[in-house]
Amino acid sequence: MAKVAFIGLGVMGFPMAGHLKVKGGHDVTVYNRTASKASDWTAKFGGKSAPTPAEAAADADFVFTCVGNDDDLRSVTIGKGGVLESMKKGAVLIDNTTASAEVARDLYDAAKAKGSDFIDAPVSGGQAGAENGLLTVMCGGDEAVFERARPVIDAYARMVGLMGPAGSGQLTKMINQICIAGIVQGLAEGIHFGKRAGLDIEKVIDVISKGAAGSWQMENRHKTMNQGKYDFGFAVDWMRKDLGIVLTEARANGAKLPLTALVDQFYGDVQAIGGNRWDTSSLLARLEK
Repeated sequence: MAKVAFIGLGVMGFPMAGHLKVKGGHDVTVYNRTASKASDWTAKFGGKSAPTPAEAAADADFVFTCVGNDDDLRSVTIGKGGVLESMKKGAVLIDNTTASAEVARDLYDAAKAKGSDFIDAPVSGGQAGAENGLLTVMCGGDEAVFERARPVIDAYARMVGLMGPAGSGQLTKMINQICIAGIVQGLAEGIHFGKRAGLDIEKVIDVISKGAAGSWQMENRHKTMNQGKYDFGFAVDWMRKDLGIVLTEARANGAKLPLTALVDQFYGDVQAIGGNRWDTSSLLARLEK
């Protein structure tokens, strides 16, 4: 059992912190900007809550963050009352936010300057993966620190890998989002084409999902896409945030991402028709409008 702090109890962080408490058996203290969510968490899982990130992190062996973006992350880590004000020497800061590689490298340096350690550890698997403790976790940092943190991360993961030095986890998550964007657009166009051709989409998917066209998106999203249901899952707003990070990094490293840039624009079209909180599979709605 370790002493753990978890900062950020959104749709991902809430169940992830729960797995650390229940499955991992750790002594967990949580912080959330909206205090009522922290109260809901302690009512459900036990543990403790704290009024600031710094107070949650004091005396913790591992401090997890799972917040919205780079600015939120800097606020809860190096800002006033942030976790690095109080983290003890040798403690590990593990960031599950999908953020930039730049902020990951900055936090690695900031943690080291305080005598602590840092792992960037963005996740993939969505809300269902978080709730079921089956997330894929892509890590960047020092190997010895990763090996120390991995048994704790395992509480909410089915796959945990060290991708390289600080920032490598975030870069790997960018590749994850690049691949998802292209696959979802292809699936949306395929279903749209099949409907226009008068085919039974369920029969079509039942056959082609067993071949080279098969994917997680096809298996898990084709039914709701065919039904025009999108009020769940990974929100378009979040995907655009992620793709914005991807495209900024691509401009810096010279990578050419024409399909990713195009799909990002398509998600902008979905936002324009009111789909900000729809699942990312709502690219089909844009074609059927």
